[in-house]
Amino acid sequence: MKISKLTAGVSLCMLALAACAGGDETTNEPVIGAPVETQDKNAPDQVPAFPEQTRAPSMTSNVDFDVETVAEGLVEMWGMAFMPDGRLLVTERDGRLRIVDNGRLSPPIEGVPEVTRQEISGLADVILDPGFAENKRIYLSYIEGRPEGNMLSVARATLVDVTQPRLEDVEVIYRQLPSLPSEHGNFGARLLFDDEGYLFVTLGDLASTPLRPYIQDLGTGIGKIVRIDTDGNPAPGGPFADTEGALPELWAAGFRNPIGLAFRPGTDELWGIDIGPRGGDEINLIKAGKNYGWPVISYGLEYSGEVVGEGPVAEGYEQPVYYWDPVISPSSLTFYTGDMFPEWQGNLFATSLTQMHLVRLVLEGDRVVGEERLLEDLGERLRLVKQAPDGSIYVLTDNTDGRILRLVPAE
Repeated sequence: MKISKLTAGVSLCMLALAACAGGDETTNEPVIGAPVETQDKNAPDQVPAFPEQTRAPSMTSNVDFDVETVAEGLVEMWGMAFMPDGRLLVTERDGRLRIVDNGRLSPPIEGVPEVTRQEISGLADVILDPGFAENKRIYLSYIEGRPEGNMLSVARATLVDVTQPRLEDVEVIYRQLPSLPSEHGNFGARLLFDDEGYLFVTLGDLASTPLRPYIQDLGTGIGKIVRIDTDGNPAPGGPFADTEGALPELWAAGFRNPIGLAFRPGTDELWGIDIGPRGGDEINLIKAGKNYGWPVISYGLEYSGEVVGEGPVAEGYEQPVYYWDPVISPSSLTFYTGDMFPEWQGNLFATSLTQMHLVRLVLEGDRVVGEERLLEDLGERLRLVKQAPDGSIYVLTDNTDGRILRLVPAE
C-alpha cells in the first residue's frame, strides 16, 4: 500500500538563495545550502571543537522515492530484525514480539520474558544469532524488574516457528549491574553483532542525577557499551580486561542514552548515537577503551539550564563526530550500502523522535559534510531505520498505531 510519494530533490536555492552553492535538479548532483536546523541553540555560547561538528550544510540529494506501508496497527515499536525468508520480527514496548508476514501480524509470540514497562522503555531490541538459519536463536533486550530497581537485561531464546510461534530455552545471559533505582529510563538497549560473532550491548545512565557517579565508574554497567559472547561472558581481548576494578566486558564508557549502533561498511569502525539532555545529541566514533565524557562534558545543558559538568571540552574525553542543538532525539543509526539508492551509498541514516524526520548525513572520512532531513511531511515520531537485504530502507514509526514503512525508488 503506497501512502505517499516524497520528492527529496527540492532545490535549496528556492529556499535560501543567499546560501545556495549551486546544483541542478536535472542531475544527481547534490544541492548544498544553509544548515537545515534553524531553531535557536539551547547553548548559544558553546563553540564547536572543529568546523561542521554541528549544523553542517544542508545537502539535498535529488533522490525521488516512494514510501510504502508494509504493516500497521503495531503499538509503540522499538526493534526489528529481518528473517532469512523475508518476514520480520518486531518488538512492541509493552512486551509483545510479533512476526510480520506480507503485512499480516502474528499473535504475540509466547515465551517472551516478563517485561517491565517504564515510561519510554520496556521490550526493546531484537537481533538474530549469526547462526540463526541453523540454530533459530534470537536475542532480546528489555527492562527487567528487580527488587533493587529496573535494569536492562539481555535474553537468548530459540524461536519455534510453527502455527503459533513461541520462544523456548529462554535464558537471561547478561544483566546491567549494579541494580539501581531508576525513575525515568535511559537504558540504551541496542544490540549489534560484529564479524567475529560477539555481541555489543549499549547500556544507558538510568536518567538519575544521584546515580551519575556510577557512569564514570569502570566497575559498573551504567552509561557504557559492552562486548560479550553469545553466552553472556566477556568477549576476549577487551580493552579493560587487565584494568583493576573494571568490567572485563567493557568496551567504551561515558554515555547518557546510547541508542544507536552501526559498523561502517568495509571497516571495523563502530559508530554510535547518544541522546543528550537539552541539546547535545551526539554521533560518536566508538573506539575501544575510550571515554565519551558524560556527564563530565556535553554540548547540551542540564534541564535546569545549567552547564553540564565542565562544558563541552575536557582533557581525556572524546569529542563527538557530530552533535545537534537543539535535540532531535535520535533513536537509531545505520549506514546505507544498497543498490536501490546508489546516491546514498556510504551515507549515515538516523531516526528522529522529537523532530520527526529521517536524517541523512554525508561523510568525508570521519567528518559530517552534509545533512538532509527526509520524511518530515509524515509528522510522525520515527523509532528505527534499517536497510533491508534487497536494498530498500525500512522505518518504524513510534506511535500507538504504528506503521512499518519501506522506502523504494519512485516509479
